[in-house]
Amino acid sequence: MSGQSSGCGFLMSVVVHGDSALNEQEKELNQRLRRLYPAVNENETPLPRSWSPKDKFSYIGLSQNNLRVHYKGHGKTPKDAASVRATHPIPAACGVYYFEVKIISKGRDGYMGIGLSAQGVNMNRLPGWDKHSYGYHGDDGHSFCSSGTGQPYGPTFTTGDVIGCCVNLINNTCFYTKNGHSLGIAFTDLPPNLYPTVGLQTPGEVVDANFGQHPFVFDIEDYMREWRTKIQAQIDRFPIGEREGEWQSMIQKMVASYLVHHSYCATAEAFAKSTDQAVHEELASIKNRQKIQKLVLSGRMGEAIETTQQLYPNLLERNPDLLFMLKVRQFIEMVNGTDSEVRCLGGRSPKSQDSYPGSPRPFSSPSHKASSSQPYLPGFDSNCCNGVTSSKSHSSSPHSHKPCPPGSGSTLPASDISLNGSRSQQPITSSDVDMEVDHFTNGVTESSSNGFLNGSSKHAAEPDDCDADMEVESAQSKRQLCGGSQAAIERMIHFGRELQSMSEHLRRECGKNSANKKMLKDAFSLLAYSDPWNSPVGYQLDAIQREPVCSTLNSAILETHNLPKQPPLAQAVGQAAQCLAIMARTGSGSCAFASVDDYLH
Repeated sequence: MSGQSSGCGFLMSVVVHGDSALNEQEKELNQRLRRLYPAVNENETPLPRSWSPKDKFSYIGLSQNNLRVHYKGHGKTPKDAASVRATHPIPAACGVYYFEVKIISKGRDGYMGIGLSAQGVNMNRLPGWDKHSYGYHGDDGHSFCSSGTGQPYGPTFTTGDVIGCCVNLINNTCFYTKNGHSLGIAFTDLPPNLYPTVGLQTPGEVVDANFGQHPFVFDIEDYMREWRTKIQAQIDRFPIGEREGEWQSMIQKMVASYLVHHSYCATAEAFAKSTDQAVHEELASIKNRQKIQKLVLSGRMGEAIETTQQLYPNLLERNPDLLFMLKVRQFIEMVNGTDSEVRCLGGRSPKSQDSYPGSPRPFSSPSHKASSSQPYLPGFDSNCCNGVTSSKSHSSSPHSHKPCPPGSGSTLPASDISLNGSRSQQPITSSDVDMEVDHFTNGVTESSSNGFLNGSSKHAAEPDDCDADMEVESAQSKRQLCGGSQAAIERMIHFGRELQSMSEHLRRECGKNSANKKMLKDAFSLLAYSDPWNSPVGYQLDAIQREPVCSTLNSAILETHNLPKQPPLAQAVGQAAQCLAIMARTGSGSCAFASVDDYLH
């Protein structure tokens, strides 16, 4: 019995170790592909990662996660040739795409072909023999371009050699490498949507593919850098002509409106003065919005709600869904131990629980939102077109709700707000203590604000209430539910019941709302784990999740002043990103090296 038990334990350890190794390999593959092809959106255009078990001739056998190909036919005549295509075609957004094939065994004759083919090309042939098929063959070193007749191209290849195939989707050419050395251009005028393809013809032939699972023998990244430089130089040479002054004036107006939108008061004033412009919002109004933003970004949601109701009395009553979103965020901050209601009950939490991250993040476009590992806010969809955030309003009559203690906000209110959560960092030149008190790093303030253009913020000065309880303790302290205070936990549970009642009232008044339902469910799910921060729903506790809340509230306030919900600068950058996405979908490979981010830094 003990022998059986130890045997089972050994098998279990082998299985667990194997799964762990596979996970590490998958992680390494994902990281390498993201680094090589950052412009590719794999939700729309997946990258080739293995050979397709469905798109192959019957004489082809696959093993080792469909990366190893072996020949299992008779191999007597060319009619016995067999090929296999990769799982997906090469996306144009790669700009430059590369894969390698290692010859494990040349088999009897080494009649092997490595190359590309379009969907539908006959798989009972070696690559290169038919229309829209291209191949480099090992037995004679010839290249075959949609023809059964080859042309002298490179050396032969055999067991132990590594052959690479590079597709340039900018100029539609292809070259091969052998053991890390380029062999020069093999094909030109390639059509789009080609698949990596390999073909074998005689017994014993075995090859392994590397689509990014391991480092490549050839330095493809150096070749990519060369083409990135070419494309960026081409953009820099774009002729501006006689409209330079007109464009300059328009850009200055866009920058000024961006500064006002994000409440950079002193900087907005200084910039407007230096460019002879007027600030189109009263200074007091900008300061009010900034005060609310700082409360949200420091996790003090109760105070943020109360301050909003004081400064904009009818805003939340007209927007019940907006208030519900703020209240759900307040519940999350209570769990985190950062909301003033639980902090003032005696629980202090470590820096890791309540501080806003200070590391700068890149100015990014909406298309990169999908690259985030977790969604910004559960239950909310980001419906962005050309950088503009959309919102849907549901009609609702204002109503009262069970009152909450000061700082929690008490009325129910409002609108299904969709938001964009990309962020950036904003340089700042003023040290106005009242308005721009953000933390500076290398001359850049990580000041967060409205959804499209904002960055991380670490507040050097906070609003007045509960300052004693907002002291930062050691970052090494253990995080505890509601900061470790029993009274705070009881208040959080009571607040959760109030939130549930609010949800039911909203549903009766406005009808079912799947976004609100999911948001509340995700927030309540935090209590199902002993360590919510390291749970599957723990991303909600990350300070970065405050940004879209801040963005949505700021946009709603701006609407009350008849000001745009999104600054024109954000819309312009969003439109540029959308243009690049359209270029990718229409097969323009140069979009890969025309990143908006590169020009915003």
